[in-house]
Amino acid sequence: MKPIWIVDDDQSIRFVLEKALLREDLPTRSFTNPRDVLLALNSANEEDGPQVLVSDIRMPGGSGLDLLEKVKEKYPALPVIIMTAYSDLDSAVSAFQGGAFEYLPKPFDLPKAVELIRRAVEESQREEVSEAQMAQTPEMLGQAPAMQDVFRAIGRLSQSNVTVMITGESGSGKELVARALHKHSPRASGPFVAINTAAIPKDLLESELFGHERGAFTGAQTMRRGRFEQADGGTLFLDEIGDMPFDLQTRLLRVLSDGHFYRVGGHSAVKTNVRVIAATHQNLEQRVKDGAFREDLFHRLNVIRLRLPALRERREDVPMLTRHFLQQSGAQLGVEPKRISDAALAWLGQFSFPGNVRQLENMCHWLTVMTPAQLIESKDLPPEVGVIPGGAGEQFAPPVAAPVSCQVPVPVVGAAAEPVAPTLAAPVLASAGWEQGLEADAIALLASGRNDVWDELTRRFESRLILAALGATRGRRIEAAQRLGIGRNTITRKIQELGLE
Repeated sequence: MKPIWIVDDDQSIRFVLEKALLREDLPTRSFTNPRDVLLALNSANEEDGPQVLVSDIRMPGGSGLDLLEKVKEKYPALPVIIMTAYSDLDSAVSAFQGGAFEYLPKPFDLPKAVELIRRAVEESQREEVSEAQMAQTPEMLGQAPAMQDVFRAIGRLSQSNVTVMITGESGSGKELVARALHKHSPRASGPFVAINTAAIPKDLLESELFGHERGAFTGAQTMRRGRFEQADGGTLFLDEIGDMPFDLQTRLLRVLSDGHFYRVGGHSAVKTNVRVIAATHQNLEQRVKDGAFREDLFHRLNVIRLRLPALRERREDVPMLTRHFLQQSGAQLGVEPKRISDAALAWLGQFSFPGNVRQLENMCHWLTVMTPAQLIESKDLPPEVGVIPGGAGEQFAPPVAAPVSCQVPVPVVGAAAEPVAPTLAAPVLASAGWEQGLEADAIALLASGRNDVWDELTRRFESRLILAALGATRGRRIEAAQRLGIGRNTITRKIQELGLE
């Protein structure tokens, strides 16, 4: 890990922070004035640069605020923590306006200072991982005419800062489109910040978006910058915007109108320069008619609309995507990538993929782990594809839920397959699906005279859904909650209630 750079003319402050950070296995490098820091930054390569910069605000030979401004020009994503005496709080406000990550009041509590620095390190590392993924992973793949239309639209919008609304089913790759729009825009050198508004509890979402002042609510020990401030000069991606609480929609409309907002508990307006890209799988026009979404916000977001096609609408892309994800899975697991037979690709090409590209990606992870041979055959495909082994006469069976494990990603079955005329050369899809099975179970339980049919079937449904999500994320609960669109506290509580530990 790269070192934490400490800038302070007070030797005792440098000494205390160095020792405390070294005890936490965090390397450090110290400076006495801003001039030496700027010289070191100019001569440093990518590996030698700072992970986090901690700077005093007043030093002989230069101001911490001037240093902040110059550092942000070269390293816009570098977290900078400004140390200040209580009498310098006015300057601290200026520090946040200049893009500081956080401020550390003097005299500071050492454990809290280390905790703050560690939080900044985690933020820096997340940003590095995000940048590496954007640099190494192809943005999007597709030869189908529908995808070529999307690519052309991204190209036309490449030099624009206009607000964009991306629509499409869950798992179709809306965030990839948002990242591509950012990468090819004039804001490409600024941060790309993504937030799923459906995955964060309502009472925390306001603070997550707009930040909060110290003491704004119980547990707010320090001032925190929200996603709008973090994305200043770059792009903010608001995923599942249709699920945003109605009262927060008003605040979002204000920010989109004039670029100003207030932190939770704050009294001073904060200005931010952010391009907003929103996405949803819902019909926002219908949400407006139902009174669940503000019409004025809808028109503010819906300047340019990009519709991302479902995978079943571009079946010709399935072979290319499958081979790409198998290569990716092999690299991630450190094994030789699996190959797939033409016959197996034909079966996949007929599957409806209710979970879209994300389901295909998870399926390729599953195949990489579970297929015993190097070549994936039709018989190796997961149960939800519905292949009944039988030589040349293989057929598609009604989709059924696959056995779920928290260790192996299992794609989620969410809809019945589409019917295709039965021939020996093409797979046969059955029209029956899980909805019919649910109805049959409900009828049987009702006929038995039970009075807890709702609770029983809800428990089964939630168990399957949570286990499938945990399988798809290899047991990572927070990511599973995000994909399901529920809060992390909710998934933890459900796992305990349903006995899924």
